[in-house]
Amino acid sequence: MTGDSSTALTGIDVVTPADPGWDDARRAWNLALDQRPEMVALPASAEQVAAAVRHAREVGLRVAVQATGHGGGARGPLEGAMLINTSRMREVAVDGPGRSARAAAGALWMDVVPAAAEHGLAALHGSAPDVGIVGYTLGGGVSWLARRHGLASNAVTALELVTPAGELVRADAETEPDLFWALRGGGGSFGVVTAIEFRLYPVESVHAGWLIWPWEEAREVLARWAEWAGTVPDEVTSVGRLLQVPPLPDLPDAVRGRQLVVVEAAILADEAEAGRLLAPLRELGPEIDTFAQVPPDGLATLHMDPPEPVPYVGNGCLTDDFPPEAVDALVAVAGPGSGSPLLSVEVRHVGGASARVPEDAGALGRMDGEFLLFALGLLMPPATAHALDAAVARVVGAVAPWGRERSFLSFAEIPTDMRAMFEPEAYRRLAELRSRVDPDGLLLANHPIPTV
Repeated sequence: MTGDSSTALTGIDVVTPADPGWDDARRAWNLALDQRPEMVALPASAEQVAAAVRHAREVGLRVAVQATGHGGGARGPLEGAMLINTSRMREVAVDGPGRSARAAAGALWMDVVPAAAEHGLAALHGSAPDVGIVGYTLGGGVSWLARRHGLASNAVTALELVTPAGELVRADAETEPDLFWALRGGGGSFGVVTAIEFRLYPVESVHAGWLIWPWEEAREVLARWAEWAGTVPDEVTSVGRLLQVPPLPDLPDAVRGRQLVVVEAAILADEAEAGRLLAPLRELGPEIDTFAQVPPDGLATLHMDPPEPVPYVGNGCLTDDFPPEAVDALVAVAGPGSGSPLLSVEVRHVGGASARVPEDAGALGRMDGEFLLFALGLLMPPATAHALDAAVARVVGAVAPWGRERSFLSFAEIPTDMRAMFEPEAYRRLAELRSRVDPDGLLLANHPIPTV
């Protein structure tokens, strides 16, 4: 143990502003955020998490939690808080015959996805392998298989957590059912999750890749893609994307420093059927076509998210539709001739199973929209935070006529009214539960449910 923490934290590594390694310990994945908690605790077990929570309560600190720090911008300042960094808790176990996995609080998708693929199984993971499993799943979790298998939060079968009172409990359909319901899509306002168990799905291979055109063809390509997306089966999940690729030396010559329009897709079909489905897009003559049959773990890097933390500004929203008028509005503010400084503006086709409420759903039963938009800019010269904020706001505003009041936790990077995230009855139930289990507001979640 380092720093001046009391003996209540004996055996737990604690870092304070006076200690070496402070900046690394407090860092969010978004390097534009300057998180300044009072201390950072790095527990190695659920029992140590419980001890840290009890200590924070005793000394009057609030509690924030992160494994990787993704999504930290929605949480707000950490003054007066202990940050519990769970990155040392990365144990995972994959049960091939049982089609399930268990992951400790700090485990990343890269810890589970290859192990599951060895059994011909896939998890409902996100678009980057270095995202923490717990944080992603508590917020709903939209994967490349979302249209076929729904939200990741509804694949959860059990959670182990430390309550705000510092007690270790297990939540599943029979034990602590209210917590089990709330933590599946309701965020981290109800406890510090120390382990999560979830279903895996049989996937031997998937047809996946990119189709790439010069971005001067953005209107035609995105309009064709949006029309095409409305015709495909649930086995197809895709993204239409405007991309301004930085001139980084480790990128392929074919895309380095270029402005592009891209369609990415994952198709649960063999090559022949996938080719038939992709034919309307290939009619537009993409310059580059990377589609191929890949094992399920190939989806983890399909989106090509940055592999290391970066400084960025981003935000997203849901829309009911993406008609030609919406394409025109989006391209006008983020495409050719717009002067946009944004690295990526993507529109994900969701719907399908992610829009249907399963019988055993958690707090976020479904995604309330057909398309999910996210705009992102890297905070690197000559771009400024003000310019990127304004550009992201223009993108969200451009699609507002087709948008939804309801957003999605994992794609809202700024503080958001949580009533806009849930059905009214679900929000009422979440607020009542938060008031019951954490009446003092000890927990600082990325998207907090207020107490009533």
